Amino acid sequence: MKLATLKDGTRDGRLIVVKRDNSAYALATNVALTLQAALDDWDQKEPQLRALAQQLEAGAVQSRPLDVKALHAPLPRAYEWVDGSAYINHVVLVRKARNAEPPATLRTDPLVYQGGSGDFLAPTQDIPLRDEAWGLDFESEVCVVLGDTPMGTKAEDADKHIKLVMIANDVSLRNLIPEELAKGFGFFQSKPATAFGPFALTPDELGAAWRDGRVHLRMRSTLNGQLVGDADAGPEMHFSFRDLIQHLTRTRAFTAGTILGSGTVSNADRTRGISCLAERRMIETIDEGKPATSFMKPGDTIEIEMLDGEGHSLFGRIAQTVVKAP
Repeated sequence: MKLATLKDGTRDGRLIVVKRDNSAYALATNVALTLQAALDDWDQKEPQLRALAQQLEAGAVQSRPLDVKALHAPLPRAYEWVDGSAYINHVVLVRKARNAEPPATLRTDPLVYQGGSGDFLAPTQDIPLRDEAWGLDFESEVCVVLGDTPMGTKAEDADKHIKLVMIANDVSLRNLIPEELAKGFGFFQSKPATAFGPFALTPDELGAAWRDGRVHLRMRSTLNGQLVGDADAGPEMHFSFRDLIQHLTRTRAFTAGTILGSGTVSNADRTRGISCLAERRMIETIDEGKPATSFMKPGDTIEIEMLDGEGHSLFGRIAQTVVKAP
């Protein structure tokens, strides 16, 4: 089942069900007005939404052509947005980029931070940038949306709490990060609004690509029209979503509608490319002594998507342009 949120002038939009080929949608407001409302009562609403999705595929319900530009992020705002850093290669490279050693617990204890969740960017919404000196970077990620998840959830029990899967552009301001982390209190100004792909999928829609708490598909990143990344999101995700959920719930519970990110998808094999510019700059520094690639500036574009084995865009495409902000 594929869900999305249609803009309607309100903060949270209207819930829709989308055809598998992304061509059309049906309003789902008779089941739940918003995606958050559906998540709040998922056991009751999910079967009704599935029935509507089946009717849509069969042409048995009124549908309308889909325009991605008319969509919000699937959750235009969320109770919590928690992002991990589950790809070891990424952690090592970006730590080197700011002359910091990876933590001693790199392979045993997940890294997570809590980002702002009250103002997400839509999949085709511009990325505002006030100052190029801040070092704007894209980060291509996989995310899951949780239902109510109790404190003390074990990794082996985590799957039942994962309701939806999405993709994200977790925008970073790289040049603000070192000073913020030097304060010993974490990210804040260096992490502006995150963008999400247009569609949220139930895990079963991924078929065999969804296994062991990971999405075994390639994450494609296209910068200014050039494919710069085709990274495999599965095997090198050191901490699975199951592991991340166990880590998160060690001391508290999480409410339905919490979004959990994988961190930047990253492969040790350089031929797979990059999912953020910080990695390319670090590779340039290793090979040539200094970075040659600039961070993003107004006018630059970034597109992020995941394709299935037949080339279909599962989550839709994030397609954003950087613009000068006042």
